[in-house]
Amino acid sequence: MLKAEKTKELSYTKPFSFFQIDHFGFHEDGTFKQRYLLSDKYWHQPGGPILFYTGNEGDITWFCNNTGFMWEVAKELGAMLIFAEHRYYGESMPFGEASYSDSKHLNYLTSEQALADFAVLIKNLKSTIPGAQQSPVIAIGGSYGGMLAAWFRMKYPNIVVGALAASAPIWQFPGLVPCGAFHKTVTQDFAKSGYNCEVNIRKSWSAINNISSTASGLEWLSVEFSLCDSLKNKNDVVSFKNWLQETWVNLAMVDYPYEANFLQPLPRWPIQVVCKYLSMDSTASEKRLLSGVSQAAKVYYNYTGSSSCLNISQTATGSLGVLGWFYQACTEMVMPMCTDGVNDMFEPEEWNFQAFSDECKSMFGVRPRADWAEVVYGGKDISAHSNIIFSNGGLDPWSAGGVTHNISESLVSILIPDGAHHLDLRYSNNLDPPTVRVARALEIKYFKEWIKKQKRAHRSHLNSRL
Repeated sequence: MLKAEKTKELSYTKPFSFFQIDHFGFHEDGTFKQRYLLSDKYWHQPGGPILFYTGNEGDITWFCNNTGFMWEVAKELGAMLIFAEHRYYGESMPFGEASYSDSKHLNYLTSEQALADFAVLIKNLKSTIPGAQQSPVIAIGGSYGGMLAAWFRMKYPNIVVGALAASAPIWQFPGLVPCGAFHKTVTQDFAKSGYNCEVNIRKSWSAINNISSTASGLEWLSVEFSLCDSLKNKNDVVSFKNWLQETWVNLAMVDYPYEANFLQPLPRWPIQVVCKYLSMDSTASEKRLLSGVSQAAKVYYNYTGSSSCLNISQTATGSLGVLGWFYQACTEMVMPMCTDGVNDMFEPEEWNFQAFSDECKSMFGVRPRADWAEVVYGGKDISAHSNIIFSNGGLDPWSAGGVTHNISESLVSILIPDGAHHLDLRYSNNLDPPTVRVARALEIKYFKEWIKKQKRAHRSHLNSRL
């Protein structure tokens, strides 16, 4: 049975709370309904801990159902679970159907506003739920949600006692890490998963260029890859290659040791399965090479055999809010990416901030602030903070922008060499590598220490008042 099927058994309430659209100004005084999920099945009251998931760019129920670690540890800790939906995603729309209508309505889609939502939500819940007033709160999140968990502890240490930031690329910003590090990690995953695997992917781009130069070649590619819409021109070919590139990236993110259904339904160790179709000698013809690429892509897009054709406009689950994330990338989440075709298996492409800025202006009418995240959250100068765990998987390309070394005794790094994207947050599985089991045990150890320290501080405070 796939671990994803466990999600059907989850039990939680789905309430809403009303929050300010703008926490930092006073002209816009409107409110909106923010959705959150709450489970107190295992909660020991009064004063039992609260595990708070800092929702990221998508429907919160999807993240809730894919964060089995929290459900498992809640029983051990006697914890309440809260999964908070990020504004502008899922059902938490500040302006209803008009939320994405223009840049004026999108203006309040920022990480700072989202963190303020979370802080106000916790404050409200602790004041209204009997027995929760003194409950220590731990923030937990993965990917962008992991970034938010870390930043939540940094910005609101009065609200959360600690944070687990899983696969959180808080340094994937201009000037902090090399722009090519992400795709280099993707390439390393493929290089160690099969003979000539990354070599043949690197060769496939020129093969696509050559074959797509004729009308018959375009038709052959369309049929070979079972595309829903045939390739017609150079622009279609560019989109096709971008689709393939994102496919390889996504496979690196979800290279889990068991069957899973996170971005797509996939077999265990999917890159190893993919590389079986790409393990051929350099003498293979271009068409034979691309036939292998086609079969490899279909592992990702049609593992279940239920797809009649492949749509190059979609590469992952529809539960993610792609448009919202594009807007955030065009404002404060500026994450430089580049490739050189030498240290990675992709076509060379430089990071061009001006071109990116122009694209953002054309799409949303806004221009990005390249250094804003570093200004707001400190970049690499975060040693003054405390009680944050940064966990990263060695197979995860986002680890290139993550914290992979201890900064202090309480800003700690946990590395999972054979782990993909936030593997530690998923349900435990009999096929889990020992490294992720060790990581989870260490995370729980820190949780218990934070909870114990918070309760000790509370008792000390009470005694001082007597």
